[in-house]
Amino acid sequence: MNPILKTSVLLLIGFMSHIVSVSAQTNIGPQLSKKIIENTQVKASNQFDDFLTQVVAQQLVSPQQALLIKKFQNNETLNSEELHQIQRLLGLYTRVKYGDEAMQTLAELVAIPTFRAEGIPQHENPEFHKMASKVKQIAEDFNLAFRNIDNRVYEISLDGRTDEVVGIHAHADVVPVTPSLWVLDDGTKLDPFKLTRIGHRMYGRGTEDDKNGIVVTLYAMKVIKEENIPLMRNFKLLVDTTEESSSEAIPYYFENNPVPNYNLALDGGYPVVIAEKGFGIVLADFAVRPAQGNGAANAEIVDITGGLAINQIPSASVASIISPAPVSLANRLTALGNTFVADNGNNFSIVAKAEPQGVVLTVQGESAHSSNPQSGVNPVSRMFAFINYVLQTQQGLLKSNHITDAASYVAANWGLDYLGKTLGIGYKHDFMGPLTNAVTLVKLDDKRLQVGVNLRVPVGRTSDALKKDIFTKLSTWKKDNQVNCDFTLSIHEPMYRNPKGKWVNALLDVATENLDMPREFGASSGGTSVHNLPNGVQFGLAMPNEKYTGHNANEFKRVDQFLMDLQIVTEMLARIGQMPSLK
Repeated sequence: MNPILKTSVLLLIGFMSHIVSVSAQTNIGPQLSKKIIENTQVKASNQFDDFLTQVVAQQLVSPQQALLIKKFQNNETLNSEELHQIQRLLGLYTRVKYGDEAMQTLAELVAIPTFRAEGIPQHENPEFHKMASKVKQIAEDFNLAFRNIDNRVYEISLDGRTDEVVGIHAHADVVPVTPSLWVLDDGTKLDPFKLTRIGHRMYGRGTEDDKNGIVVTLYAMKVIKEENIPLMRNFKLLVDTTEESSSEAIPYYFENNPVPNYNLALDGGYPVVIAEKGFGIVLADFAVRPAQGNGAANAEIVDITGGLAINQIPSASVASIISPAPVSLANRLTALGNTFVADNGNNFSIVAKAEPQGVVLTVQGESAHSSNPQSGVNPVSRMFAFINYVLQTQQGLLKSNHITDAASYVAANWGLDYLGKTLGIGYKHDFMGPLTNAVTLVKLDDKRLQVGVNLRVPVGRTSDALKKDIFTKLSTWKKDNQVNCDFTLSIHEPMYRNPKGKWVNALLDVATENLDMPREFGASSGGTSVHNLPNGVQFGLAMPNEKYTGHNANEFKRVDQFLMDLQIVTEMLARIGQMPSLK
């Protein structure tokens, strides 16, 4: 295509943007898209023109749509509705041509274990240096400008005609893994850092959160660049390296780089999320103390596990108990566990296994992202609650120590509830939903035991008022129970965007039309790096009514959804890039 002529088409559209065409056409829907995908083949040497010619030649579209394709190929003026159909076809072309290649690229990124390593700043971690080199190689192979900002953020740019910038946010870091938990129901063992395709699923850490977002954006940018699609504004893909941990990388980037005028995160849910709950952390630090007798108790809990990150509900929690009578203790804990499970939903398991030196106690639940605790069964809160149950009902079984202190704390203040009811802090917003809490993080060394609770906070209370309320309640519990512990609280304000802007409504059209969803904005419990940025919203890439696997063992991305993401993000770049105004 002649880029000068295409630009003139765009400029003319700018003057026509408020005129409704008398021949306005309905855009290509999911059924027709499916037909086009199934009946077209694109060779490596083929371009968008070849794809369009094939679509027309095979009569895959209506005569009216065939005419507008010819108009586009002849560089004739298109109205906005006609241009939207060309943009949709561009998304379909990208999917058909680059779908398999994009999945291979995803596998290459998954193979790099970019989780936070203890004691090493993220920007000094060799694995992130490998990731930077890989993303740079891909970007340069695609003729895209690449910058590595001090190993904190990788910036990939696509230039437009004006100074306006749209930031697309994705992240290269992932949450840690427990390899022993990566086992499918049929016994198949998975390598978390090897993309394994089984049926319609691609398993691997980062397949859903969030290396898929990096890949589909790179290929969308590649197609825009290859096809000389004229853009009114610039796009910058900003690849964060600390989204799952300190969240320091993006603020570091903005210290010396301008903030984009518009920002969207490919790290949330479809169709368009305009509200994010505030992210909160409650840390309780218990001083390690020697075990004290509890009647005739001769068993002591010496270790306990939980989530490896504050935003990760694991599938299991394990406690190690030393005892001179392991078999007897295991039998008693098994009987107590059966009663506890039956009394508390019967949707988890407690297994006590006798070992030579004691008992290994395992609470098996269902892993989940901490932003959606209702989608899983939290084994961490159940482990602590069960320990407290044993202490309360069996006076001579377990000695008391810092771990039993933590069990008393969790049972009294958080319980098995995830709506803040136990602590008396629950409330709900009509659009954003309820406050949620999840007991997740457990860290134990020779000086302290740390237990972390992740809060997700909707509009309705200020963060300062909520922090004061929580701190007062926890301090009262500490004083009443004379427990040696300290509390640290942080709560960020929620995000709520104006749903009337042109740009968010264009995003909504692209997503809902392709996914055949109701045309409704969404709210999210999960926070992203656009939370505090201008015009920040989430734009996929997770389906709202499907369980999110991003922080779970056996994380996966469905193949068809990945290909749909590639299609949608390509169309989005063209649509947002070619709109005369986003305001």
